[in-house]
Amino acid sequence: MAREIVLDTETTGFDPMSGDRLVEVACLEIEDFVPTGRSFHTYIDPCRDMPIDAERVHGLSGAFLRGKPRFEHAEVVEAFLDFVGDSPLIAHNAGFDRNFINWELAKCGRGELPEPRWIDTLALAKHRFPGMHNSLDALCKRFRISLSEREKHGALIDAKLLAAVYLELKGGRERRLELTSAVMVEAVAVATSNSYGARPRPLAPRSTEAEREIHAAFVRKLKAEGAWERLGL
Repeated sequence: MAREIVLDTETTGFDPMSGDRLVEVACLEIEDFVPTGRSFHTYIDPCRDMPIDAERVHGLSGAFLRGKPRFEHAEVVEAFLDFVGDSPLIAHNAGFDRNFINWELAKCGRGELPEPRWIDTLALAKHRFPGMHNSLDALCKRFRISLSEREKHGALIDAKLLAAVYLELKGGRERRLELTSAVMVEAVAVATSNSYGARPRPLAPRSTEAEREIHAAFVRKLKAEGAWERLGL
């Protein structure tokens, strides 16, 4: 059974080397392209101020994050590493998330999550839709995935949206059609396996011979016998 992890992060900015930090991490588990419902989600105290531009994007203020666990705390780093295990990691513009995750891991003495483990949905989308807008929002609209729950960027909601986008990029509709076809084939097999007797053709008449004589006399009385006979009735 193929296990994959869809991952998204929120940060204070764009570059951990210049002092930006993680403030939210969310992961969703997928097995054989089906979300299992298992997830990992946490807010993180960045131990620094929150730039106003970043807060406008994700809505997370410094006051809200103050006192949340730091990344190096076991409830974050240990739980995160335990959840992702050795599974492939799916992210949109994966290099961004990878840089922040690996910077935080290195900061607390943990090994990096190497690049070959990461699947970049942005690269998948660019290959499938060259020259088009391939942001997460654009892909959701293209695949008719509802954005109604999303008021601001948040790691958990974005991970849910990304899981749906990833399914579509990997042939989600075709997979559902394959499943539907399999169900239909099974239903037909079950139906045709029932040993019902052949239906008589034509069906035996429900009227008695006496009733049929009365009917024939009635038709003759109306002088419609010829028409009825021509119709075979």
